[in-house]
Amino acid sequence: MRRFQEAYDGWAERRLTQEEAGQLLGVTERTFRRYVDRYEDGGLDALRDQRLLQPSHRRAPPAEVSDVVDAYRRVYDGWTSQHFFSHYYRPSGGSRGYTWVKTRLQNAGLRKREKRKGTHRKRRDRAPMPGMMIHQDGSRHEWVPGQMWDLIVTMDDANSEQYSMFFVPEEGTQSSFQGVREVIEKNGLSCSFYSDRGSHYWHTPEAGGKVDKKNPTQFGRAMKHLGIEMIAAYSPEARGRSERFFGTHQDRLVKELALYGITTMEAANRYIRDRYLPAFNAEFMVGPTEPGSAFVEWGGPDLDDILCEQHDRTVGNDNCVSFEGIKLQIPPDKYRCHYIRTKVSVHRYNDGSLGIFHGPRKLATYDPTGNLVGNMLRATA
Repeated sequence: MRRFQEAYDGWAERRLTQEEAGQLLGVTERTFRRYVDRYEDGGLDALRDQRLLQPSHRRAPPAEVSDVVDAYRRVYDGWTSQHFFSHYYRPSGGSRGYTWVKTRLQNAGLRKREKRKGTHRKRRDRAPMPGMMIHQDGSRHEWVPGQMWDLIVTMDDANSEQYSMFFVPEEGTQSSFQGVREVIEKNGLSCSFYSDRGSHYWHTPEAGGKVDKKNPTQFGRAMKHLGIEMIAAYSPEARGRSERFFGTHQDRLVKELALYGITTMEAANRYIRDRYLPAFNAEFMVGPTEPGSAFVEWGGPDLDDILCEQHDRTVGNDNCVSFEGIKLQIPPDKYRCHYIRTKVSVHRYNDGSLGIFHGPRKLATYDPTGNLVGNMLRATA
């Protein structure tokens, strides 16, 4: 009782905070506030009735606290409390809550106590239903020592589900196609697509100015073909959800790749697909405000010939098409003798292979170096 009176007087005189007063009594800040309420309502007798000096039966044994602290110090040093809790403590069978784990790490000096952040003011409400708007963005970072990769993430605005996530050497048109393709194959077509004003998404006549919606990029042409509305973001704040998640990925994913000794892009993408992404979604997804889904099942032609680069060309007098320094020889077929001076379209796919189309009909397929696939003819440089 004497100790409580000292703690209470120190707090009342503003020499101690509630947290410090609680530490003096060996209880939490919240429990100290309860003691204060009882004391101010009924004096010391009210505290005696509540068995102030008896330890809680829920108090963790010293060995349990030591195991948690030692595990963090030995393997997970530098990880956030939440990351340690979700990646190690819960999967290892821990039964206590996140706040208990965080407090034990803070008391051991392994994590700093941070000032409480102010309320985040949302400038734009989430889409009410999954499939109404998806976001896509990339983050360049040193994900493994000595390697700068781009992480491409495609997520839903309504519930923050990360539908697609993978590393590429450099963000561009093909990586954007891949992210959208994974969403369509898993869920269907979304109503809209939200992105920054990167040059593979938009043509911007003036730096920092408005995008040119009448002059689409290769990616814009594909979205128009699919009937997906494109929306451009004009500030980092407009992409706040994506930016905040990238901060989390740069902290968590770097540590997890290091923990498991992953150093190659292939192994990192496999880890993301099999372990990191499912666990991340399970922890960070939120419920949409409306039930149902706005995704529309895709039942059209092969996505390969939509989510690809398409370049118009004219066939030369030798029945060849010139494309970026190589000659693509059109083989003979049963429909016509030649294609000289014919307008055709060259498709470049995600793996670098090429195809030539005359209208809706595919005339030939080539490997990335211009060799005719399935034919002994070879393109000439």
